[in-house]
Amino acid sequence: MLRRHRVKRRALPSLAGILRGIPGNAGEVLYTDTTRQNLVFDMEGRIPENSEVTMAELKLFKKPLNRTNMPTTKQSHRPVTNARVSVYWVQIQADGTNRTSLIDSRLVPIMESGWRNFDVTQAVHYWLKAKKQGPMLLEIWIEGERLGSYASEMAKVVRFTSQDPLDKALGKPELVLYTLNLEEYGGPGDCKEESVTKKPICCRQEHYINFRELTWTQYWIIEPAGYQAYICMGGCVQAKSLLRHFGYGERTCAVVESSPLPMMYLVKKGNYTEIEVAEFPNMIVEKCGCVMDNIAVV
Repeated sequence: MLRRHRVKRRALPSLAGILRGIPGNAGEVLYTDTTRQNLVFDMEGRIPENSEVTMAELKLFKKPLNRTNMPTTKQSHRPVTNARVSVYWVQIQADGTNRTSLIDSRLVPIMESGWRNFDVTQAVHYWLKAKKQGPMLLEIWIEGERLGSYASEMAKVVRFTSQDPLDKALGKPELVLYTLNLEEYGGPGDCKEESVTKKPICCRQEHYINFRELTWTQYWIIEPAGYQAYICMGGCVQAKSLLRHFGYGERTCAVVESSPLPMMYLVKKGNYTEIEVAEFPNMIVEKCGCVMDNIAVV
């Protein structure tokens, strides 16, 4: 089941729940100035168990333009109608330094006001891959739509409510998550015995590889003689056709996580042969799942 934290379409029974305005869904501002702001989102309990984050949106409310702050316009200035707003994911390194990754960048009309949406799906995936340690940190940059001092000055008149601590909670930055229930749409897990007689939902099936029976490995691999590699098999329940509007494509069963296999093998070097030991990556399937072409898997 697709869980969307804001519902507008009654025609989609799989969309349920309205989280906008619920305490804890709004982010907090760590730092802000004219062109930069750092946001923090408490992610604890926000992602349901056995679910896949397929989309995440950052919502910022742009304040109406204060024309008294407009820079002086000269005839030599080319018109500037937009500012570039970029969103970065911030990862705090072990040594205390920050590493930033560009997530989304869009042109925002200077004269307009209202909610602006940014795709931060990749930021949530990065956070998940980082073992969900602590809250999720985002950094917002507001810059000119092109090079030049006039474009930079025009960008400074763009202000979001998150830049003003006196604004009410309604204007706080919001994180809206869309998740897919893997129990319905094919989740990770090992295949059951009855899967042999009927087509299963995507699962991990045992698949033993015997190196002694393969002509290209029997003479140079010493240990192991074989190993349980596993394979991904089964089908995936496809999302409702109406959900294509949210960017959902065909779901296929594929490897989500894998692990290396240590091996002892012979290596010929000139006129003699040596024994070496090394780990070969992606040899053992650890986890299978239903994935889409346009959605990253974590």
